[in-house]
Amino acid sequence: MKAYEIQAFGIDHLKQVERPDPQPGPGEILVAIKSTSINYRDYLTVIGDYNPRLKLPLIPLCDGAGEVIGVGEGVKRFKTGDRVISNFAQDWVSGKPTIDQLRTSLGGPLDGCLVEQRVFPEHGVVKIPEYMSYEEASTLPCAALTAWSATMQAGTKAGDTVLVLGTGGVSIFALQFAKMHGAKVIVTSSSDEKIERARKLGADHSINYRAKPNWSKEVRRITKMAGADHVIEVGGAGTLEHSIFSTRLFGHISLIGVLAGGNNAVNMVPVLMQNITVQGILVGGRDGFEEMLRAMTQHQTRPVIDRVFDFSEAPAAFEYLGAGKHFGKVCIRVG
Repeated sequence: MKAYEIQAFGIDHLKQVERPDPQPGPGEILVAIKSTSINYRDYLTVIGDYNPRLKLPLIPLCDGAGEVIGVGEGVKRFKTGDRVISNFAQDWVSGKPTIDQLRTSLGGPLDGCLVEQRVFPEHGVVKIPEYMSYEEASTLPCAALTAWSATMQAGTKAGDTVLVLGTGGVSIFALQFAKMHGAKVIVTSSSDEKIERARKLGADHSINYRAKPNWSKEVRRITKMAGADHVIEVGGAGTLEHSIFSTRLFGHISLIGVLAGGNNAVNMVPVLMQNITVQGILVGGRDGFEEMLRAMTQHQTRPVIDRVFDFSEAPAAFEYLGAGKHFGKVCIRVG
């Protein structure tokens, strides 16, 4: 079977190879991967900035969707022909994960889904909703579940104002989930074209941060100086201070990404003076994944896919995502 390996860090070292066809053991299923998607975590993994001590070679990508083509002895949850999606951390089923459970994350340290076939423990996948394609389903394990966990842990409710930074995978899912809960959404972007697309998805307000670099002041203006109830913070140190100044008294900031990079000194006084909750978000377990899928099915929520690359174009897909050209998710069609 064909697979891609990170043989050394850097997109130039992402190589297509042949690996032996896998076979499922007891309690395992064999899945023909049909589609996978790229997260910023995966891009950082390939270039060596996520964990430079990862053991190589490694098959990248934590997201995968496909068809069950074999089952091992004792498997009860699935049968051949079922359509399934990988869970981010294979052994994280419910509750708070242990360190050992987090070490079962796909795409590092475990081999990921940029491969034609993969064996999973039967507890490590969930069923694809009937209305979704393989490409749509492959966007969900990391970005969607992270956005869902942020939305739920912040207690987002009707009438709240949610500030979403950017228009990448996590941010667009957060926009969709916030609207699902009846919230108003402010979205930021450097692109007026992307802002217009976000508005078509339901964004109530928008800020072009290139035109208005002091965008936290604009958030205050939009909210009549109150600030946002919940901020989806994907920028990291480069945007955190603006996010803090954008947040209301007793508001909530979900720390998710490091897209803006930087080692900026951040003024934490407003966090104390306004009793702001700053919470790191770590994807979620299988139970949360299935809860999210039930909500998406009820609302017939469709993931937003910017572009689908062919398997042979995988390195170009990573370059495309790294350049920040995308709106929503970038997929790679495998089978």
